Amino acid sequence: MKIRTTVEGDLDTIHTLIAEQSLNTVTRERWDEYLVSGAYRHDWTWVAEDDGKIIALAIWWGMEQFDHPFSIDGLYAVPGVDRVAVWTSLIRHTLSTVPAEAEQPEYHIFLPNGWRDRPDVVAELEPRLEAAAAAGLSNLTERLRYEWTPADGLPPRSTRLRFEPADDDAFLDVFRRVIEGSLDASTKRAVARVGVEGSAKEDLEVYQSMPGERSWWRLAYNADDELIGFALPSANNGGPVVGYLGVLAEHRGNGYSDDLLAEITHILVETGADRIRADTDLTNKPMAAAFERLGYRNHAVRMVASH
Repeated sequence: MKIRTTVEGDLDTIHTLIAEQSLNTVTRERWDEYLVSGAYRHDWTWVAEDDGKIIALAIWWGMEQFDHPFSIDGLYAVPGVDRVAVWTSLIRHTLSTVPAEAEQPEYHIFLPNGWRDRPDVVAELEPRLEAAAAAGLSNLTERLRYEWTPADGLPPRSTRLRFEPADDDAFLDVFRRVIEGSLDASTKRAVARVGVEGSAKEDLEVYQSMPGERSWWRLAYNADDELIGFALPSANNGGPVVGYLGVLAEHRGNGYSDDLLAEITHILVETGADRIRADTDLTNKPMAAAFERLGYRNHAVRMVASH
């Protein structure tokens, strides 16, 4: 079996394979669009060949500004092959090309709510997770996916906090400070890998690189001019998102997440958003409760396999 990146001559085969949707997020339209933008690249798309014929495909997604991918968007195989074996090889091969000091790629699998009661979904999920684990992506985090539209009602804006723009140094400092006691699994992994300072710098760099406007970012202060936390409205390739919000450890337990989320929602609506998406870990009960109080609807699940 030979593993290689794709070339233009593979497009017909790629188009045929991605027509089988299963748990993959790639569509023909998405593939063509992202290949032009740089979110998909032939250098990030790997195939397994047997006797010169493509038998499996792995498509990785990344941000246009970076030189390595961030996550798997699709795994495919022709009928009759050992899916776990070929997918393990494809994932392992891609991971070996990413520098150890870089943010490590993950596998994001999008699932319907109640997926555990869907045998068809479980049957497609299990070989993917088995291959990911065998390749080194053995840590699983289940994240709840939320969505807000104007029909859900615009939440009232905070009357106890004021929101101010700030420079990158101020946001780097608040990224550092909200890491303390964070319930976010990816934050914990980043701290274990590069420490608090490294994690904060990575977060700042990632959010700076997103399509959302940097001018939307806000620090939040109470009536005594104490810094409470921060709110990062943003956008990704799919549209407006709740990028990040955080409350400093000493101010947690006062419901400030609602204030921050309301401000993010208002800023995004003011800039034209008619749909806002967000994720939070299944275990982050306070954040999930804040989304639901402010009218965000849990519509699906994101399963993340990581180092």
